[in-house]
Amino acid sequence: MRAVLTWRDKAEQCIYDLAFKPDGTQLILAAGNRLLVYDTSDGTLLQPLKGHKDTVYCVAYAKDGKRFASGSADKSVIIWTSKLEGILKYTHNDSIQCVSYNPVNHQLASCSSNDFGLWSPEQKSVSKHKSSSKITCCREEHNDILAVADWGQKLSFYQLSGKQIGKDRSLNFDPCCISYFTKGEYILLGGSDKQVSLFTKDGVRLGTVGEQNSWVWTCKVKPDSNYVVVGCQDGTISFYQLIFSTVHGLYKDRYAYRDSMTDVIVQHLITEQKVRIKCKELVKKIAIYKNRLAIQLPEKILIYELYSDDSSDMHYRVKEKIVKKFECNLLVVCADHIILCQEKRLQCLSFSGVKEREWQMESLIRYIKVIGGPPGREGLLVGLKNGQILKIFVDNLFAIVLLKQATAVRCLDMSASRNKLAVVDENDTCLVYDIHTKELLFQEPNANSVAWNTQCEDMLCFSGGGYLNIKASTFPVHQQKLQGFVVGYNGSRIFCLHVFSMSAVEVPQSAPMYQYLDRKMFKEAYQIACLGVTDTDWRELAMEALEGLEFDTAKKAFTRVQDLRYLELINSIEERKKRGETNNDLFLADVFSYQGKFHEAAKLYRRSGHENLALDMYTDLRMFEYAKDFLGSGDPKETKMLITKQADWARNINEPKAAVEMYISAGEHVKAIEISGDHGWVDMLIDIARKLDKAEREPLLMCAHYFKKLDNPGYAAETYLKIGDLKSLVQLHVETQRWDEAFALGEKHPEFKDDIYVPYAQWLAENDRFEEAQKAFHKAGRQGEAVRVLEQLTHNAVVESRFNDAAYYYWMLSMQCLDIAQDPAQKDAMLSKFHHFQHLAELYHGYHAIQRYTEEPFSFHLPETLFNISRFLLHSLTKDTPLGISKVNTLFTLAKQSKALGAYKLARHAYDKLQGLQIPTRFQKSIELGSLTIRSKPFHDSEELVPLCYRCSTNNPLLNNLGNVCINCRQPFVFSASSYEVLHLVEFYLEEGITDEEAVSLIDLEAPRHKRENKWQEITSNNSQTLRLDETMDSMGDDDPFTAKLSFEQGGSEFVPVVVSRSVLRSMSRRDVLIKRWPPPLQWQYFRSLLPDASITMCPSCFQMFHSEDYELLVLQHTCCPYCRRRIDDPSP
Repeated sequence: MRAVLTWRDKAEQCIYDLAFKPDGTQLILAAGNRLLVYDTSDGTLLQPLKGHKDTVYCVAYAKDGKRFASGSADKSVIIWTSKLEGILKYTHNDSIQCVSYNPVNHQLASCSSNDFGLWSPEQKSVSKHKSSSKITCCREEHNDILAVADWGQKLSFYQLSGKQIGKDRSLNFDPCCISYFTKGEYILLGGSDKQVSLFTKDGVRLGTVGEQNSWVWTCKVKPDSNYVVVGCQDGTISFYQLIFSTVHGLYKDRYAYRDSMTDVIVQHLITEQKVRIKCKELVKKIAIYKNRLAIQLPEKILIYELYSDDSSDMHYRVKEKIVKKFECNLLVVCADHIILCQEKRLQCLSFSGVKEREWQMESLIRYIKVIGGPPGREGLLVGLKNGQILKIFVDNLFAIVLLKQATAVRCLDMSASRNKLAVVDENDTCLVYDIHTKELLFQEPNANSVAWNTQCEDMLCFSGGGYLNIKASTFPVHQQKLQGFVVGYNGSRIFCLHVFSMSAVEVPQSAPMYQYLDRKMFKEAYQIACLGVTDTDWRELAMEALEGLEFDTAKKAFTRVQDLRYLELINSIEERKKRGETNNDLFLADVFSYQGKFHEAAKLYRRSGHENLALDMYTDLRMFEYAKDFLGSGDPKETKMLITKQADWARNINEPKAAVEMYISAGEHVKAIEISGDHGWVDMLIDIARKLDKAEREPLLMCAHYFKKLDNPGYAAETYLKIGDLKSLVQLHVETQRWDEAFALGEKHPEFKDDIYVPYAQWLAENDRFEEAQKAFHKAGRQGEAVRVLEQLTHNAVVESRFNDAAYYYWMLSMQCLDIAQDPAQKDAMLSKFHHFQHLAELYHGYHAIQRYTEEPFSFHLPETLFNISRFLLHSLTKDTPLGISKVNTLFTLAKQSKALGAYKLARHAYDKLQGLQIPTRFQKSIELGSLTIRSKPFHDSEELVPLCYRCSTNNPLLNNLGNVCINCRQPFVFSASSYEVLHLVEFYLEEGITDEEAVSLIDLEAPRHKRENKWQEITSNNSQTLRLDETMDSMGDDDPFTAKLSFEQGGSEFVPVVVSRSVLRSMSRRDVLIKRWPPPLQWQYFRSLLPDASITMCPSCFQMFHSEDYELLVLQHTCCPYCRRRIDDPSP
């Protein structure tokens, strides 16, 4: 660091304080009772400001640059604008000691001996606060560290919390002023020693800024710059520029430089790793060589070494210390020595500090560099101001003069093989010499530094004028823009120092490589390419070398770009050369043909007498026109061979469209179809298929096959229709899942029904549409598969407690069995299954309500309905209980509903039955409580609940041991499929000899009945109207012959059905009779309603009976029959 005086002036009074305008253009000084305003650029006094009556002690500028303030011994503070106009004045009770602006809100703090005040532009008054002691300083800083200099001649550092950092540092003078640089990296300190000293932020003294003739009273740093202004007691104002020189060292890929004046950073230019070495003293010189690092401090030299020999190791440790003060211009370190340069003298010292030898030069030493060598015997390259260039060995007293030139040396470097020397002189000229002959090989202008490539003897680079220049051998220079100095050149990396930063620039070596290629210097070009070029450059080198028949270089280059094709060519040529072939024209023709230069190759083939090779080349490339031109009017055999190859080519898929056209014209339709189909040319296939005659089945079938493969089923169908292959057409519809077309075709041709419906059913099953799949299997006549699907669906529904679905599936199963029963061989077994499945369907249909009642929180049915269902189930479950139906749930429901409806006897029976069953935990408490409370109820059932037999008018008990039949006449009860009430229906049978059709026609006749005589007589007199029951009239019995059949008294325990004759049938009304029209082999069932006014509806599909109101409501809710799920809009029964 050195300080350069920019300007100096002298005022008449002591300079107590000064302040810079934030943009650095003006300087405000407090001198006597005036303020002096200077231009900082040249020290011109712009204007003195008078406003105070006594000495001005302090001045401060606001950070926004709009105003500044001054405080004086006259107890007043004046606010000035940037235009140097006073705008406000206020006073304190004592002299003003210091003023300072807040950098954020621009509030001014002014401090006197016993108080301080705060003023801001927004306030009209100044708020003042008393202080118990004298205030001498106030300042608003951005730094987190507080630097304190006191008249105990100490410098201390504190955190903002008040905790001291480190130890006090002795100053040996009384400090009067202290100031941080803008970014806080350095500290200025001045006082009784009549000079300003520069310190690091840690308190390490770096040097003197400027010596004065009196005490330094104030010093400040110009904002964001390296300029310092000093104000003294005698009125002297000095303005200095601080120049921080670059202290650094470089060896190959390691660069060491000074940072913050006291630290050394070592940077690995390849890996970009950095390591910081803290010296805590001013670093004066740095030298680096291999694993050594030397750092010169004011009183000693430290020598570091790497921990290991690893090229990427960045850990340094102290090897030696030379505790001695040295003055030198340059410092160099070797393996075992350090070299000090002092003007014209070089000194070699061991690491212990002992001087081993010394060299005295004729002129000032301008440049010195270690050029390597064995440890302890390294060579140095030295350049002098008089133009002499010497080589010195550390272990030799005698310097070797390499050459002498007329101009002073600025920079030196020696080539890798030490045969050439590059020099940059004071005229910015780069001169290159042959060391052995001392001959000047060439020179280039505009150079400020030079470096040889460490991996290539003939390449160097130099920088200057904002450009990087790369020169190979004696070729012209290649330029590109680059700021800074070139300090190293390794392979394709150029190390460049710009200002204070070192960077590695990757530079492709393409330009010098192409310079060598232009001169057919393939081996040299390859060496350059190895330093670093792009893949394109490698390929260009390979091609050039191949065309130049330099096969070794070409092989290496093609290996680099991994081009196996050309490597195979080179190997084949080398093999042919080994076998004795020497015709270079033939080799070059092969190279040209590989490169695509076919016409040049053909000329070389003809020149070498191998016309057949040219012809083969053209035909292989399908260049038949060129082949014909090449042949001209040659041998007819050759022409024939060419035509044959053209025909072969027509079959090749490289030109398939042309091949197809040729095949079509030749009538080879099959091959044309193959090519078109393989390439997906649907349009071409359509044209071929439509042009073919329907008798040509094979090509048409191939067309259809490709249409299917190319997802064009419409054209495939058209083709199948053309040749009348309906089976394939059906298969096409099935494969493409075009079911509507398949069904339409099946209607016209029933023989394909199996081929359609079986795959359709399988497709439905795969898509989880099992019900539709079952119907499709059934329609296809695959009854076994249909039954299996239904059985699986039923089992799943039961396992998953979907009992309404289970009932539906069992009903469907029963209908399937009935359908299969038409086969006489399976009639008995299937009818047995039919009745079994019908019974299960009824059970599951009823149990669905019980399960919902016991499992779900809310009931969906009336208590009477649940009561009837549970009774129905209990009477039906006399033998085995089907899977999924719980007797516990049934009895629990019956018990609860019986108790609620007043059937206490039945409820008690149900609770007693439950005691013998395994009861779930959730019902345990409820059943126990019910069992106890039911005992407080009467031991009889409500008469309203007792079911009535409509045949014999017998009241049946609620618990019937016979099941769901009358205990008197054994007539089976007919239940409503929704409320499970006993319907007023009696089943009757036809006399032998009456067919179903005859019975229906007899019922439809509806013979007129005798009108009943009314037993009530109405008598009207003048004053009254009387209604009298005449009991003398003989009722003559009921005139309904069916009723007479019902009154037949049962004599035994066997059920005697009601059998009607033709006359009875004739007397019946059509609306009173319900007929279950079962398909064969079942007989129809006939039921007579005994209460015609109470309407009953029977589902035409499942033949279940409902109260009409219930049925209508359920159909509205579900849009279908609740039992068989027949939709109301479905016309089929």
